[in-house]
Amino acid sequence: MKKKEDKSKAMPANPAGRKPTRARTAGGKKLDPQVMASAEQQALQGLKERTEEGHLKAGRTPPSQGAGRRSGATRTVDDAIRDASPVTEDEKLLQQTGPKIDFTRTDPWRVLRIMGEFIEGFDTFAPIEKAVTIFGSARIGPDDPHYNAAVETARLLAEAGFSIITGAGPGIMEAGNKGAQLGRARSIGCNIELPFEQGANPYVDTLVNFKYFFVRKTMFIKYSVAFVIFPGGFGTLDELFEALTLIQTGKIYRFPVILFGRYYWAGLLRWLQARVLSEGKISEGDLDLMLVTDDPAEAVQAIVSAYKSLGKTAGEQFEETTRT
Repeated sequence: MKKKEDKSKAMPANPAGRKPTRARTAGGKKLDPQVMASAEQQALQGLKERTEEGHLKAGRTPPSQGAGRRSGATRTVDDAIRDASPVTEDEKLLQQTGPKIDFTRTDPWRVLRIMGEFIEGFDTFAPIEKAVTIFGSARIGPDDPHYNAAVETARLLAEAGFSIITGAGPGIMEAGNKGAQLGRARSIGCNIELPFEQGANPYVDTLVNFKYFFVRKTMFIKYSVAFVIFPGGFGTLDELFEALTLIQTGKIYRFPVILFGRYYWAGLLRWLQARVLSEGKISEGDLDLMLVTDDPAEAVQAIVSAYKSLGKTAGEQFEETTRT
């Protein structure tokens, strides 16, 4: 008769008395510091490759392959308060500092930098009366149908009197700025500092360079009356869900958020409905905060209609809502 194996000898000792974790990354790997470090490095390299791909498909040499990195709201680099390594200002701000004396010498200056970025953005964008921000992937080229759709959407919006704001990069951002120029409207780019030189596309008329993501995001929201979200990655999803959260929490009112590309967004929308809504994590009306379309004219018409009926301040819209 075969004896049962002594599991206490077969299994490695676990002094803490904890079961081995079954947690895995979304890619199926067991998470440990080495995997995390590798994932971060690969993610940054992938971002650089996607950005370069957008420039290359448009027939340009990527700035990251050129003379070197330029970053920030100005072209001047203050070496006295910057690291020699390519570390972004966002990363420095979020890092835990060392001794208290370091904190008093660095973070107060960063607060002034942040304030300066806000001032520069507000000063530059002050003349803008109405604008639409277009988001989407940086890696697509002029031969992609979504590129052409973004050009047409921006052109129609420009002809309707809207300025166009993008993240200033290649791909969909370039298409949006190109359409703005074709429609003879103001073409605006909000560039962001990255560990490599991203560069601005050649169709930007007004360019502001930002070190901090949250300052840049504020400009997108403050000076836009609508977002058009073309297919994109994490950055695009970030802007999408931030806008939806601001609407959901009453920070901005009846702000049109248009998802362009039904096929691309179908899986996400099915998951939101089948999982997030069914479990009560969002309300049924939250799904109606997004309009989905494949037609540039339809997207523009929705924005024009919304602006005509809701071209008021948030306070006025709130008072109107409470009265009704």
